[in-house]
Amino acid sequence: RGIRLSKDIVKVAGKTMQKNLTILGPYVLPLSEQAKVVFSLVARFLMKTLNKAFKTKKFPPVKVYVPDFKRGVDHFCIHAGGRAVIDGIEKNMKLEQFHTEASRMTLLNYGNTSSSSVWYELEYIMEQQKSNPLKKGDRVMQIAFGSGFKCTSGVWLKL
Repeated sequence: RGIRLSKDIVKVAGKTMQKNLTILGPYVLPLSEQAKVVFSLVARFLMKTLNKAFKTKKFPPVKVYVPDFKRGVDHFCIHAGGRAVIDGIEKNMKLEQFHTEASRMTLLNYGNTSSSSVWYELEYIMEQQKSNPLKKGDRVMQIAFGSGFKCTSGVWLKL
């Protein structure tokens, strides 16, 4: 009885976050990043179609381009659910250490406060972060995870 977490939780979290960011991407990414995604999807479709048409595997598979969210977002508030969560998102999104500073400091100071940690992180960015201070016009992305398995995100603009 009770709750059991398997090792699949990381895979499920990754897929949930991917779907969430796929929906959010067109709203925050510059057109150059969006164009790269569309180009890679078209190229992938064409290669698959050619391989089917010629019944061969001569045409190499094309990986879908993973957009660089740092091109459209200046600060990240990542669910401080543990060091592994922060490390995983930092690695997969290719973030710099200063992007995850607020998440790590929130985890250190408050522990895992579930998805509400993103608000502590926003406060840290606004009032304490020296390595990447919040300026007028900056965008802040909040990414939080919940039970079930849910992922939600929001992007704020500093006025």
